[in-house]
Amino acid sequence: QGKLVESGGGLAQPGGSARLSCAASGMSVRVNRINWYRQAPGKQRELVASISSGGITNYDDSVKGRFTISKDNAKNTVYLQMNSLKPEDTAVYYCNAPVPAVWGQGTLVTVSS
Repeated sequence: QGKLVESGGGLAQPGGSARLSCAASGMSVRVNRINWYRQAPGKQRELVASISSGGITNYDDSVKGRFTISKDNAKNTVYLQMNSLKPEDTAVYYCNAPVPAVWGQGTLVTVSS
């Protein structure tokens, strides 16, 4: 059974940046699609970005141009670089492999001055 572990959350200022990491074990990001989801307080979990096994990326309109998903196959890790952060980006961020379904424990990003 694969495992995903997120890191890199914390407090960031509006307009600032943060980088989240999703380290995989027992599975390979080289051959699996990996998604980043987020869930803000009182809201449903939403898909933010995804990267296919071949490196094709997709983004929700709310983060397009500000967030970048990437991966390092050698480190078996997927990243989410978040720039120009807004208070509405505050959420718990989860990485996910959809098939078979694996979820990380989540990492909290708070954007506040």
